[in-house]
Amino acid sequence: MLSTIADYTRLTKDLGKSLTQVAKQPDVSRETDYFLSHIGNVKTIDDFLKDYRLYSYAMKAYGLSDMTYAKAFMRKVLTEGIATKDTFANKLSDVRYREFATAFNFAALGATATQTTQATTGTATQYVTQTMEQKAGDQNEGLRLALYFTRKASTITNAYQILADKAFTQVVQTALGLSSTISSADIDAQATMLNKMLKLTDFQDPTKVTKFVQRFAAMWDATQAQSDNSTNPALVLIAGTSTSASMDTDMLSKLQSIRFNR
Repeated sequence: MLSTIADYTRLTKDLGKSLTQVAKQPDVSRETDYFLSHIGNVKTIDDFLKDYRLYSYAMKAYGLSDMTYAKAFMRKVLTEGIATKDTFANKLSDVRYREFATAFNFAALGATATQTTQATTGTATQYVTQTMEQKAGDQNEGLRLALYFTRKASTITNAYQILADKAFTQVVQTALGLSSTISSADIDAQATMLNKMLKLTDFQDPTKVTKFVQRFAAMWDATQAQSDNSTNPALVLIAGTSTSASMDTDMLSKLQSIRFNR
């Protein structure tokens, strides 16, 4: 039974309603109320980092929960800001740090950094979205990946951004029918391959993003179904061949040599 694409369609059909439902959940509502009522009192980076409840909320909002412990690292991100290309955040390949430093722009705004719309309601919206994706992932990791890619696809401008983000990489590899073992190849060779198989400007078009994510969802469900050692008809239709536990060498070579059919 294919569920990822059905759940994805259900959640995204009325995304506003889905987000509102998550925002009203007691744990989410409680943390959001605390954040919105206290963030404006934060005047310095030190104040921000000392209030773990505020700081961890903000980190989760921008998808950085796994880096919450790294306060010295995040202090550098916030201290240098984003004004020039040489700042710490701008040198990092992961755009989430730039997004965080933009939302909490102490370097440029000082004591008023936490009073902007992006720092307040913008962050709260991000938190609810992250929570929705996380809760979806608790039931179906493919659904979390699909929602994440839909939200972030428009930020992709080059193949290296895909390769620098584990979620992007997994979505793209799955949608194109590529083995994850490709990740061990030379990074420039991977980028060249993706540029041949994808038209990256398509990710600026919401309709084409949805089509791509639907392909990913179908491939995800099909490959997950392989755990029962049976051939899934959906994968045959999508990939154009019967598939065993992994893509065979001939199929991999063919996929590497063609541009993704849009």
